[in-house]
Amino acid sequence: MTDAHPRPSDSLAADTGMGAVTLAVADLDRMIAYYRDGVGLDLLAQQGDRAELGRGGAAALVLEQRRELRHASPSQAGLYHTAFLFPDQSDLAASVYSVATRYGGSFNGSSDHLVSKALYFDDPEGNGVELYWDRPRAEWQWDGSRVRMGTVFLDPNRFLQENLTEQGATTGVQGDAGVGHVHLKVGDIATARAFYVDTVGFEVTAAFGDSALFVSAGGYHHHLGMNTWHSAGAGTRTPALGLGEVSIAVPTVEDLGALRERLTARGVQQRDTGAGLSFEDPWANTVRVAVAAAS
Repeated sequence: MTDAHPRPSDSLAADTGMGAVTLAVADLDRMIAYYRDGVGLDLLAQQGDRAELGRGGAAALVLEQRRELRHASPSQAGLYHTAFLFPDQSDLAASVYSVATRYGGSFNGSSDHLVSKALYFDDPEGNGVELYWDRPRAEWQWDGSRVRMGTVFLDPNRFLQENLTEQGATTGVQGDAGVGHVHLKVGDIATARAFYVDTVGFEVTAAFGDSALFVSAGGYHHHLGMNTWHSAGAGTRTPALGLGEVSIAVPTVEDLGALRERLTARGVQQRDTGAGLSFEDPWANTVRVAVAAAS
């Protein structure tokens, strides 16, 4: 019998963060162009049907061409969006401007979430993309262990007017960017909570009934979001284009070992990747956990 909520010793370390997201894609060249020329990631490596993109030399996105796969039904579990975090509003504006001018039809909304400002797109194969900037943590408001997040209209044109620099408009993103969080489509929230909170060790930061759950480590607003908005009742995923893998970075080998023990105690099968652990959530979304590279 497990606790309804994880004890502190069952929680992920405070310095836990997100690593690269892997996507299975149909057209590798087209997808590289979107994330490089639109979003502003650098092409770090490409070999055969696999490419790595990121900023500052660190991979944030891995694209793997899978010609044999087809698109999944929108109601299937999987990726809702990958959220790329920009440390400065000027670089966020540069990325948004670049995507909007090169891929105008991919924009699908923008919001001020109180903790962040976010603009949303769909890549050429329909994968959700969030480009966002965090307000300073000192400005976040909490009700106990729950962070106050909202959905307030953010005028994208005004955002660009206030934050896009001449350099950003002409040469694009200048600073670093990485995966700040990942939002998943799941079949039900209770099962998601039991897995990602009670087993993996994230802590709940926001919950919206049986439709959405947000969890994090170390008091971040959320590292993972999960919703049933289009996927309520979804079962195990079948192989399809879209999400290939979500990766999580823990600070130490000891943190990885503690997670391995929790997964084993709860009967979650794992694979040793040589650099960490790989396992599947209840919907067969693959999660890989490794020790963060030293800075």
